Amino acid sequence: TVLAEVFLATDDAGEGLAFAVGLGFSSVHVEEHLVLEIAAVATRRDELSRAIDGYEILTWRDRCPDEHVEAFCRMRNQMEADVPIGDVDAVPRLIDVARIRAQEELMSRSYHQVVAAARRTTDGAWGGYSVLFLGHGDTEVWQDDTLVMPEHRGHGLGLQLKVATLDVLLAGHPDRRRVHTWTDPDNHAMRHTNAAFGFTTAELMHEVQREDPDG
Repeated sequence: TVLAEVFLATDDAGEGLAFAVGLGFSSVHVEEHLVLEIAAVATRRDELSRAIDGYEILTWRDRCPDEHVEAFCRMRNQMEADVPIGDVDAVPRLIDVARIRAQEELMSRSYHQVVAAARRTTDGAWGGYSVLFLGHGDTEVWQDDTLVMPEHRGHGLGLQLKVATLDVLLAGHPDRRRVHTWTDPDNHAMRHTNAAFGFTTAELMHEVQREDPDG
C-alpha cells in the first residue's frame, strides 16, 4: 500500500487529485485544513474560558511527567481507536511508555511540545488531552491530537483543553502567529469546537492510496 496526501485550496479545480487518480491512487479520506490567527483569538480568550465543575486541567511541555505517563498512554490508545481514517489501509498502533518516550525524543529535535490534559477531581480519572507542536525557529503552530474520552464527553472539555494550550502560547511564545489543524468534516463535535475557537478552512487534504496486491 502506498499513501500520499493531496492538498486542494477551496477554489481549486482539483488538478492535483486528478493527477493522483491518473497514477492509480484513489481518495480514501478527506480532512479540512483549518487555520487560526492567534492574535485574533487572544482578544476572545476570556470569552472562551470557563471552569468545568469536577475537572482540573494540567499542562506540561515536551516530556510527560512520569506520574502521568500511564494515563497518557491510555488516552493516546483511545485516540488511535477513535480517530477517523476513512478507508486508509492502516491499523491502530499500540502506544506504550517506551513509544511515548521514543516519540518525545524524536520530536524534540525539531519541535517544542505543549500538552494540556483534563483530570476529574473526584476520582482522578483522565478525561482528555490536546497537543501542540511548535517548530524550532518557526512562527507557526501545529495542532495535533485533541481527544475527550467517551465517558467524559458533553462537558465542553475539548474547548477548554484548547484554551489551556492557547494560554501557554500567549505566555511563553508571543512570536507565534497561526495554529494549523486538520479535522474530518464528519467529526461534528470537533468541528463545532474549532468553529467556536475561530478556526477557518484554508484547504482540503485528500489522503490518497494505491494498493499493489502483487507486492
